[in-house]
Amino acid sequence: MIRNTEPSADTSPDDEIPALAGRSLVLIGLMGAGKTSVGRRLAARLALPFLDADAEIETAAGLDIAELFARYGEREFRDGERRVIQRLLAGPPMVLATGGGAFLDPATRAEISARAVSLWLRCPIPVLARRVAGRTHRPLLAGGDPAEILTRLQAERAPLYAEADIIVDCEDETLEATTRRVFAAIAGHRPPRRLRVPLATQPYDIVVGEGLIDRAGALLAPILPQKRAVVISDATVAPLYLARLEASLAATAIACESLIVAAGEESKSIDGYARLVDGLLGFGIERQTSVIALGGGVVGDLAGFAAATTLRGLPFVQMPTTLLAQVDSSVGGKTGVNTPRGKNLVGAFHQPRLVLADTATLASLPARELRAGYAEIVKAGLIGDAAFFTWCEAHGGAVVAGDRALQAEAILRAAAFKAAVVGEDEREEKPANGRALLNLGHSFGHALEAECGYGRILHGEAVAIGLGLAFLLSVRLGHCAAADAERVIAHIGAVGLPARLADLGRPLSARALIAHMRHDKKMRDGRLAFVLARGIGDAFTSREVAEAAVRDLLHREGCAE
Repeated sequence: MIRNTEPSADTSPDDEIPALAGRSLVLIGLMGAGKTSVGRRLAARLALPFLDADAEIETAAGLDIAELFARYGEREFRDGERRVIQRLLAGPPMVLATGGGAFLDPATRAEISARAVSLWLRCPIPVLARRVAGRTHRPLLAGGDPAEILTRLQAERAPLYAEADIIVDCEDETLEATTRRVFAAIAGHRPPRRLRVPLATQPYDIVVGEGLIDRAGALLAPILPQKRAVVISDATVAPLYLARLEASLAATAIACESLIVAAGEESKSIDGYARLVDGLLGFGIERQTSVIALGGGVVGDLAGFAAATTLRGLPFVQMPTTLLAQVDSSVGGKTGVNTPRGKNLVGAFHQPRLVLADTATLASLPARELRAGYAEIVKAGLIGDAAFFTWCEAHGGAVVAGDRALQAEAILRAAAFKAAVVGEDEREEKPANGRALLNLGHSFGHALEAECGYGRILHGEAVAIGLGLAFLLSVRLGHCAAADAERVIAHIGAVGLPARLADLGRPLSARALIAHMRHDKKMRDGRLAFVLARGIGDAFTSREVAEAAVRDLLHREGCAE
């Protein structure tokens, strides 16, 4: 048994390393990568015990690895190896060096993912071949040229090793230099944050962090039913991120093709949907082939609807690249397309397998797009979290100005709120105060989009105005204090969003807006549906709103008859 519990003079406790946060560190890689030698040194720096999985197996069996292979074969050896690693990881945090083939076992990978941080020591073949020369106790090297065997093993194992949380490229250098390189990688690694969408039928995770496009293959490989996917993106996003996504998928042996649609709401139509489905079928897809939506809300809604209906349902992944999509449309499984009669009138519920929100993509967004996305963030606080709205008042300006840490926090808090609501009412079937609450501001907002033209006013801009109108309507109906409506409108305006109808700078007709509302899919028994508020953080649904009250409010806000 190999253990090392003596810290060195420059020890840094593992709870000071964000990537570890009290979890074990598991080193993976081919033989000769230095897992044991580097692992001992890392354990000393981290003030953690060091264990070598092969040594633990030999101690437990009373035989060395070569004898175990000869007596029981590789399959039996891997079963025993898995049980040993599971037992070790069930204990206190440690640095664990594994055998080169351990990470290939799906159950072992899942155990490591759940309980530890995995790190691949990736070394050039010539370096590995020199290090293992003469090691006769390595069963996989018996009777062959080490360089040829290692090259074959690298090709077979690299797609699975690439699922590791951290990858460090090692050079032909001293062990101490490699240890410093690995330690720096661990110390600098910022693991993404996850939250669960707790659906009874198909729960899934929302993953938020920087650099997720480059890690997509590692994150998707464990959950895709088939290592094949079609990426759907648009002409604006694809040049920025598609090549990186394809490289990430290829690293884990996920084969992919791509379909590119025109950017903008015009693609989100019946005709656009038909072209997309024809493209998917043209690739000869199977029912286990996944669809990955890489883009904003238009791409997510369109690709999701295509996934929901092609071959009666394909696995689906959301990779939203706009703030609006990251906090709203990518979460909850609503998909659909627009028609001349209204927004999202043709669609389906189709939950994704995973949502990957790479906050680094927000840096490429125009300021207007960031502000539009923020409207859906502030909406979460207005519906049911007054403390979050107060947080928005304090930090909203920094969020739309590009503060990456605050953006991540806002995304997580808004997405967590929506996930909780969706978990309670996945298909918007509760007659009141379920998922329908998420439509706060949307009855007005969708009418504005239809009247002004999809794309001419952004969805988030229309919702921002709709939020103010919903509170003003609540005041007019006696549900809400006027001060709350003033506070909401003031904050929306402070972050640079249009807060009132007059901010659009164009004439509007109350009659036309109400006509659009009548076509809204939230209509029931011919009655308009609204989400109103008793105050900030206290929203409720109502079908008892007289059309005359809505018309009067629109007139007061400057609309013509």
